Amino acid sequence: MGGADMSGAGMDNGADGSGAADAAGTDPAYGGSVNGGSVNVMSAEGDSVDATSTDDGSVDGLGTWRTWTRATVPADRAAAEAGVRAAYRAAGLPEPERIVWAGSPRAAVSLIRELPDRGACVRDAIRDAPWAAERARLHAELGAGGWSEHWAATGGRLWESTQALVDRIRTGVLEELAGGTTGEEATGVRLLLLEAVLGQHDAPWLAAFAPAGGPFEALTEVCRSAGWWWPYARVAVVSERPVALHQDEAGRLDNGEGPALAYPDGFALHAWRGMPVPADFLTELATLTPVRIHKEENAELRRVMLEYYGYDRYLKDSDAKPLHRDETGTLWRIDLVGDEPLVMVEVLNSTPEPDGTHRTYWLRVPPRTRTAKEGVAWTFGVEAEVYAPSQQT
Repeated sequence: MGGADMSGAGMDNGADGSGAADAAGTDPAYGGSVNGGSVNVMSAEGDSVDATSTDDGSVDGLGTWRTWTRATVPADRAAAEAGVRAAYRAAGLPEPERIVWAGSPRAAVSLIRELPDRGACVRDAIRDAPWAAERARLHAELGAGGWSEHWAATGGRLWESTQALVDRIRTGVLEELAGGTTGEEATGVRLLLLEAVLGQHDAPWLAAFAPAGGPFEALTEVCRSAGWWWPYARVAVVSERPVALHQDEAGRLDNGEGPALAYPDGFALHAWRGMPVPADFLTELATLTPVRIHKEENAELRRVMLEYYGYDRYLKDSDAKPLHRDETGTLWRIDLVGDEPLVMVEVLNSTPEPDGTHRTYWLRVPPRTRTAKEGVAWTFGVEAEVYAPSQQT
């Protein structure tokens, strides 16, 4: 097996096959693992996050908003209800006759379907109209370029991961209440979901606007205090926040040991590195074997199994044969039913660790790769013909 200095650009090409590759905008399908074990930097960000804290020690000044978005402590119901009533008043509307709480967005939608006397949805007056007016004001004040810079420095930093979470919650509610995402019943559920004000998940755009006073102060109070809420002429329905939230460093739902997102009433979403998985699927992960992985017919679930088990470990335990060896390393390949082949280069890092040992890297490379040198060169973004060891540093 050949040696290479893997401390340079090659390892920036999604070396861990997880969040770092995604965050950099590279292709997360290829990556590597170290010393026979998958590199997986995980966090359970949001577990018991205290949403009442206003101490923002973050580098970008968005720590408070980020905390509210990921909060998993019970809602501050008194503060949330005060914010809801203030939001109605700021929109020039009478306060709702009553405020009803639900254990999750799923429970809230179910409840709303049983409230024919709730009156018309007033989301536009409470949330959409103030948002549009403030965005127009900032756009006129800052200009197109200034607005883009402002958004990138504020709400844009929170938007992608928060919106992905919102989309997953909506899909989960659709699947549980309508049995899928198509059909007449699904359309009805989808419309109710679109009537929601997103509470804690409205943090990205509130971070970009949120001037003191007026409707934004009220909306910010609900953002700080509760989950999604639905404003109607006579009734407001407010959802509790989650009790658990597990995300990887790219902000994707991720938990191999239970729900990645869970609400107090039992509504939960399961995922592995952003990939939705059935709840019972996770119980299999601890006892995976190459045979079980090979028999999995669903290509997406098989990829989850491979990531959990470790691509390099799967190659070893499946008795894969080396396809090619040269001075840069060893190229391995194994075919997968209904999916592209698994092709990896095994490389011994020529730069020693502090203890004098040399680490082994497994780099996933495109299926078209035919030589180890071609695979290593690909991780550095160059062709094999121009690749040379001096480029590794």
